[in-house]
Amino acid sequence: MNQTFIMIKPDGVKRGLVGEIISRFEKRGLKIEKLQMVNISRSLAEKHYQEHYGKDFFSSLVEYVTSGPSVIMVISGLNVVKIARDMIGSTNPAEAAAGTIRGDFALEISKNIIHGSDSEKSAAREIELFFPSS
Repeated sequence: MNQTFIMIKPDGVKRGLVGEIISRFEKRGLKIEKLQMVNISRSLAEKHYQEHYGKDFFSSLVEYVTSGPSVIMVISGLNVVKIARDMIGSTNPAEAAAGTIRGDFALEISKNIIHGSDSEKSAAREIELFFPSS
């Protein structure tokens, strides 16, 4: 079994989509290992999005993800990173297929409902960042 990190971003929480999104993962057969609602600090957001540091959208991305509560999860299953990414859909909701989370619920790239790790390496880093080992 593999693990991945999922974040339902502030717009997804504000719009009341948490239950629907979690349900989609569970119906697919993936297991919710850890789940927490958090207000992400600026420093944690900057660490999470460090690969975008210096890009034009970095500041607005950090502002957005710290603008309200997010739901963070560790989910597990066979090939979970690819399966979750396929379920989430394209980063740009205008390009996301119907039936994906972003295709069904997101309207703009700057508020696209959800984040999912893009590789097993990223998943390990993000899980440790948001759910540090004790």
